[in-house]
Amino acid sequence: MSELANVPWGLIAPLIVIQFTLAIVAVVDIVRSHETNGPKWVWIVVSLFISMLGPIAYFIFGRKNG
Repeated sequence: MSELANVPWGLIAPLIVIQFTLAIVAVVDIVRSHETNGPKWVWIVVSLFISMLGPIAYFIFGRKNG
């Protein structure tokens, strides 16, 4: 438990909040969109399990323009 006391939570907490916010926004956008580039279930899995890069990849490559 002493290792957790040494973690700089002031620096890590904002990153965790940003990660969860990106994941939630990405999943909501995937569910609401009519079409995506690729299967929706794949983008949901990528957005939830590949930390910050998954949602960013969805917003760059997964959204259909139009």
